[in-house]
Amino acid sequence: MPFVDVQSRLGINVDRWLLLQSGEQPYKRAARCHAFEKDWVECGHGIGQTRAKKECQLEFEDFYECMYRQKTRERMYAIRAQRDKLIKEGKYTPPSHHTGQPDQNP
Repeated sequence: MPFVDVQSRLGINVDRWLLLQSGEQPYKRAARCHAFEKDWVECGHGIGQTRAKKECQLEFEDFYECMYRQKTRERMYAIRAQRDKLIKEGKYTPPSHHTGQPDQNP
């Protein structure tokens, strides 16, 4: 506990300004990645930046994926590329509602 708690005396919370997902949200609902950010911060709290980079790598990767969806986009690109390859080889025909054509059955 700090000797003088300036934050509570002034009525501010600096942590909310520093963390991406912890700010005031509309309708008081938690942000999409708030739980992942909270896990990452709790993991690194009190152990120092150097140790936290090594020991909290999994939590950080989960938080980063939630924020930017990089692995999800890569996976969707691979699936789409495989589908296009199968269509080109003639081994797969997409349904009519996937091609943008109107449905044949009324």
